[in-house]
Amino acid sequence: MEAKIVAAGRGWQWLLEGYGLFRKSPALWLALTIAIALMWAVSFIIPVLGPLLFNLLSPALFAGLMIGCRALESGKPLEIAHLFAGFRQHAAPLVTVGGVYLVGTVVVVGIVLVIAGGSTLPEVLSKPGADIEALRAAARSMMLALAVGAAVYLPLLMLVWFAPMLVVFNGLAPVAAMKLSFAACVGNTVPFLVYGAALLLATFVLSLPAALGTVGGVLVIALFVASIPVLICSVYTSYQDIFARG
Repeated sequence: MEAKIVAAGRGWQWLLEGYGLFRKSPALWLALTIAIALMWAVSFIIPVLGPLLFNLLSPALFAGLMIGCRALESGKPLEIAHLFAGFRQHAAPLVTVGGVYLVGTVVVVGIVLVIAGGSTLPEVLSKPGADIEALRAAARSMMLALAVGAAVYLPLLMLVWFAPMLVVFNGLAPVAAMKLSFAACVGNTVPFLVYGAALLLATFVLSLPAALGTVGGVLVIALFVASIPVLICSVYTSYQDIFARG
């Protein structure tokens, strides 16, 4: 199985097609998004272990959403039960992908903490009349840590971007799925750059109502919540474009 190289403009189309899938069942998409958000929030009730477990199971949960996308695309209804569909037949390989993602995430967080270890930004900000040079030094340390963290996280994201779908829809083993996912992302760097630019532009536009004050802030939150299912659906449309369409 090979990944196709698609045109740069397809990156923008993934979002538009994702919105098309969202429009077919907006209420249920929002319900699924809220359900996952609640599961994430509840995971923090168990310190350390809870968030780690959520990360471990996240590819299986995500695979369920992708199965929901395929159902909508084929004219079938989206259901709340789709959220757990990935556990029915592909639990072991999806959890394996989740294990790689979990270990990678821990490594990324560790790198960020080590680099930011010398940052005193919280302490500097908490003191009235903080020295401007100390503030600048602390901010530089924090920004460097975040930049390195983002650079290290990107390859991890590329490994798992398509992996759940390749496991569920194509029957690939976890390692093979992650290798192919990474290769597909590398080969389609340009459309993914367009995709990222479109996301940044959408984020900027959605943030504009914040200038209206409290009401605008509430509107911004609502818009961002509504945009999450579109982003989820766009991952599916990117998979279809690169792997499934002729």
